[in-house]
Amino acid sequence: RGGPGRTGMGLPAAVRDQVAAVHRGSALPERLRLYDGWAGRYEQDVAALEYRAPHLAAASLAFAFSAPRAGARLLDVACGTGLVARELHRRGFRCLHGVDGSAGMLERARSTGLYQELRLCVLGREPLPAPAEHYDAVTVVGALGEGQVPSTVLPELLRVTKPGGFLCLTTRSNPSNLRYKVELEAALGQLEQSGAWQKLLAQEVEYWERATTEEESTQGTGYISGVVYIYQKCPVPHLEEG
Repeated sequence: RGGPGRTGMGLPAAVRDQVAAVHRGSALPERLRLYDGWAGRYEQDVAALEYRAPHLAAASLAFAFSAPRAGARLLDVACGTGLVARELHRRGFRCLHGVDGSAGMLERARSTGLYQELRLCVLGREPLPAPAEHYDAVTVVGALGEGQVPSTVLPELLRVTKPGGFLCLTTRSNPSNLRYKVELEAALGQLEQSGAWQKLLAQEVEYWERATTEEESTQGTGYISGVVYIYQKCPVPHLEEG
């Protein structure tokens, strides 16, 4: 059975091992090497995982986005091989920029022809290569998690977003990511309380991707759950000319 109920233990061992390796929280140079090495097989592996985040995130962002899409400038952070770009392109977004810490992944993303600009950038270590208030929307799909991109990057994502622009973020809700998710949601909430942005959506999704171990599986479904967040950057109030 391919549907819900089939455990992650039915996944090829190579896929399970690869996912475990990148989520192990190894040192950054080692993690980037793992991603470089994974780039060639990445898309077939995430297809085996039934990884739905790119589709769910793009659909959520498109729903929130009221302006014309073709001319809107979007930044796909931790863009990987371009899975999110494919989904955004399908929904009418044409001006896509991407950044990733892995040169191997960027090479694959470049070959899609979907991005107008791609830059190497290790988020959390260096600022995004963009001026302030440059993008109509910013996406971070799949990278906000334990051993991946720290939740301290949120202000940097906000910096490059235009006032009134959108931020689409995802994280997993599986046991080994729960501590990170609590930290992330606290940081999201603090920024909301400070008036930096407002939350439009926090959608929990039960069948996010197939679990790689029984322990990670949500209530024995064989899948892990995840969440899509959409925030809108609060417009800066204009001072009255006096």
